[in-house]
Amino acid sequence: MSDALTAVKVELPSPIPGYFADPTIAVVDGRYLLFATTDGSPQWSSTGFRAFTSTDLLSWEDHGVAFDVREAQWASGHAWAPAYAQANGKHYLYFTADRGAIGVAVADAATGPYVDCGHALVVDGEFDGVTIDPAIFADNDGSSYLFWGNGVAHGVRLAPDMVSFAPTEVVSWVPEEFREAVWVHRRGDIYYASWSVDDTRSENYRVHYATSSAPLGPWENRGVLLSKVAERGIVGTGHHSIAVVPGTDHWVVAYHRFAIPGGNGYHRELCFDRLYHGPDGLLEQVVPSAEPLCLPLGADELTHGADG
Repeated sequence: MSDALTAVKVELPSPIPGYFADPTIAVVDGRYLLFATTDGSPQWSSTGFRAFTSTDLLSWEDHGVAFDVREAQWASGHAWAPAYAQANGKHYLYFTADRGAIGVAVADAATGPYVDCGHALVVDGEFDGVTIDPAIFADNDGSSYLFWGNGVAHGVRLAPDMVSFAPTEVVSWVPEEFREAVWVHRRGDIYYASWSVDDTRSENYRVHYATSSAPLGPWENRGVLLSKVAERGIVGTGHHSIAVVPGTDHWVVAYHRFAIPGGNGYHRELCFDRLYHGPDGLLEQVVPSAEPLCLPLGADELTHGADG
């Protein structure tokens, strides 16, 4: 256990009890929807993803296992880093399995059950780096993009069926100090790519970001977005996702950290904080809040001058 965790007593309970990591958050059908890696086992050996919903980020309903990767004929375990999308009247859950392949499962309801599409979407060795950590970005024109990678980041526009893409159209790059978990969002005419730095087992796991005028770059590095607050016992902050509350300029970043108390790279918990875009279009560095965030859907009161 680190000195930061043993020397400081911090009362910062996660609103979702238990060990979870790599959250993906969206707003669907008037609720926050969240999937995450189920944590707490050696070498991240969980096999399934549970679905959670909330109307305020504080009180969450657990809908149970939405998908188990062992139901896919091509996968056997190590269910990591889910990503969610909605299109074609269906719901899509992208995921890592077997330590180095990305698949996609489809459902009629956001919370599942999901059914594997029948094949891996990306297999390890097809592109440089390690094939993990998918993320989905839906642009204003209805196009959806898949991002993934460890060591090297990759992005590509998905076909309308959401379960295929043209390999020749993949754009690959190495963001500043990139480790894994690239995430893209858009506000106005600016695209933001953010990603995790270092190793999820490190207290220095953190998030950097860059900006662009296009969803696949090129990207201009902008520095740190989220990092540890060791004096408060908050370390290992990373592998995030970002969502906007529909009809507002309220933005939320979901991420994981070492569980408090006594957490490590296999015992992590989920956190939620506000994300603010400054007047210059740059992101303000996220400072972990002193208590769990409550942001009810439908809230219209801005509480920070840089929002909007």
